[in-house]
Order: sequence, then structure tokens, then C-alpha cells
Amino acid sequence: MEYRVLGRTGIKVSAIGIGGEGFENKSYEDCEAIVDCAIKEGINFIDIYNSNPQVRSNVGKALSKYPRSSFVIEGHLCSTWDKGQYRRTRDFNEIVNAYEDFLDRMQLDYVDIGMIHYVDDQKDFDNIFNGEIINYAQGLKEKGVIKSLGISTHNTDIAFKAVKSGIVDVILFSINAAYDMLPPIEDVYSLFEESTFKNRTYAGIDPKRDKLYRICENEGVALTVMKGYAAGVLLSDKQSPFEKALTPIQCLHYCLSRPAVASVMVGVSNTYQILAASAYSTASNKEKDYSEVLSNAPRKSFSGHCMYCGHCAPCSKKIDIASVNKYLDLALIQEDVPETLKNHYDLLEHHADECIECGACVKNCPFGVDIINKMKRAVKLFGN
Repeated sequence: MEYRVLGRTGIKVSAIGIGGEGFENKSYEDCEAIVDCAIKEGINFIDIYNSNPQVRSNVGKALSKYPRSSFVIEGHLCSTWDKGQYRRTRDFNEIVNAYEDFLDRMQLDYVDIGMIHYVDDQKDFDNIFNGEIINYAQGLKEKGVIKSLGISTHNTDIAFKAVKSGIVDVILFSINAAYDMLPPIEDVYSLFEESTFKNRTYAGIDPKRDKLYRICENEGVALTVMKGYAAGVLLSDKQSPFEKALTPIQCLHYCLSRPAVASVMVGVSNTYQILAASAYSTASNKEKDYSEVLSNAPRKSFSGHCMYCGHCAPCSKKIDIASVNKYLDLALIQEDVPETLKNHYDLLEHHADECIECGACVKNCPFGVDIINKMKRAVKLFGN
């Protein structure tokens, strides 16, 4: 496994990390298997945005078998559990209670990177960095409860502001070959409008993103990567905006070739996916080369793709929207819906036909997905 220094923090992390989404809806035994496989493969870096108490307890128990110095945790503030669902919060009391719960369930005396969760809006950033939330985070850092401070964002402008603040050491940022070809944006929601791609030729990385990566490198602010596979879209010929699939190794190499990038937090749901990612450490230069795919990229919008990040929650009807969309997308790229996929959908506690079209999820989505229409398509495809 390759290890990199996490910017000015001095912390050494594996180039391949594990994202928290793969631990959702898993038994303790399954979570333990993921952790054990990751550690065996030399992966020492885990991002836990999850507010789900069971996930926190399962992962904490699995990690408790290992010396604390052998793993690095990127743990999120401002993520809470509300009536059985994840919810982003800016309520101070909720933040404090949720983080104390995180530390307790994860069995941690300290967190390596305290990550302020999901900051995509200018007003939200200003409120956080001029108020009690940042004071609380810095207080935790002074006490040694967190060792360094970070934020997660999908918005280039917010990432610039984080660097300029001088107090953010790590940025969890959405990076992949598709996103980097997109034009500069002020608002992340406009990132997926069709007009954004009019008369555009894919001619290399967008200058604004390139500038961000280089400034981070110069300032010692580390980038950790989310959405490195674009939620699997880049691994599919049918779904990729390049109309040709990249391999996991090519996706990882693209991300790890960007300045300031220390690690890619890969979403995995089983040990096979861990092995597919960890194979990067022994891959040849030919296996890593993604240039042919990108050089032949067509003009095509990356519009409407659900990234399964869960930011659409909470749903007023408790629908697990991310899972519904995932099963729908998996079904749509196949001629016939596999019975196993239909069974996974049926096992969800709440289904797409319960959607009341309130639109709360649409407002929360950072990727401009037409969620209400996707719920309707799921009903038509799966029957409920």
C-alpha cells in the first residue's frame, strides 16, 4: 500500500481509504469483515460521516481490536440521527450531542480529522465560520479531542474559502474525471444544468479546479476524495459521460494524480470491492493509464445522476431515497430486472410509492437530481 502525508497535519494515510456509506445496513459481522480486510490490505484511513448509531457502534467495535495508532479516522461533526434517519444539522445542541455519541460509539479518545459536514452554500459557510460551530470545533482541537480540522464540500468556491480561512487542514472534496471537466461554478446546483454543457468540448481539467488543487498543495491543505468513481457511473459504458467505462484503478489513479490529494475514500460494501481498490498499489502504469478514455470524451451532460450520498434525507415518509435510486439505476442499465435486485428493493422498509412529492429531498440534493421523477420511475419498474 502507498502512504501519503496528509498535508500540513503530518499524518500518514493510505492512498486508498474507506468511505462510510458501505457500512450502512450491515450486520456487525459484515462491518468487521470490511474493517479486517481493509487493515490486512494496508488501508489505515476511514471516513465516517454516518450518524446511524448502529454503524458507529459496529465500526467502533471492529476497530477496537487494533491499536489506536494503526488507523486514522475522518469523523464528521454536524451529522445527526433523527427518528431513524440521517440528517445534516446546524443546531448547536444537536451537534454537541451527536459528536459525543460518535466518540462514545466509535470508542475513540480522539479523532484525527474533525470534519464539518457538507458545506456547499456561501451563507452556510459564513454562519459556521463566524459562529459557535467553528468555536466548538476549535475547542475540541485545543483539547486534543480532534487533531486537525476539515470540511466536506462539493463546491469549488467553498473549498477556496476553506483554504483562505487558514484553519482548515483537510478538505473532503468530490473529485473524479467527469467533475474535473466541468466549467467553473458559483453554485453547485448549476453544475448539472444542460446549458452548462452547451458547445463545450472536453479539453482537460477545468482551470478553476486545477487552481484549487494547486493552491491546496502550496498551502499544505490536504484533499481527501469522495465520489472517486462517481457512485459507479464511471465504471459503466452506458452511464459514463465519456461513453466508455474506466476501471477502478484508472479512476483512483486519476484522483491520486491531482495535486494535494492524499487519499481516495472508496465506498465499499464487501471485501471484493476493497481488493479491487487495493489492487491499485501493485497495478502497472498501463493499468493506471486513463488517457485514451478521456481524450475521446464526447460532449455530454452529466445531468441528473444520483450519487447515493444520502444528503436528500430526511424524507418526510422515511423513504431511503439513496437506496431506491441505487436499485433503480442498477435496474435501468439491464434488459431485465434481476430477481435478487427486486428482492433488495422489496426489503426496504419504505418504498417509492409512499412519496408525497413534498420536494424537501430535491432542495437538499447537491447534485440536482430529479428525485420525484425517479420515485415515479421506481414505482413503475418495481411495482410499489
